[in-house]
Amino acid sequence: MNGKSGKKVRVTLVRSRTGRGRIHDACVNGLGLRRIGSQAELEDTPAVRGMIRKVAYLLKVEEL
Repeated sequence: MNGKSGKKVRVTLVRSRTGRGRIHDACVNGLGLRRIGSQAELEDTPAVRGMIRKVAYLLKVEEL
């Protein structure tokens, strides 16, 4: 899977990242989320899915 499939996911930050671990904070940053309510549309790749899985308890995920 190299991102040419055209599949996307929309992730929304629904819980605060304050007080979370360094790695979880880095995953939220990597997904392009800054504050509660911010959204990002990302290619559905294994790397993105891994970051989503790591911080799933902070996010709402929708497949597009």
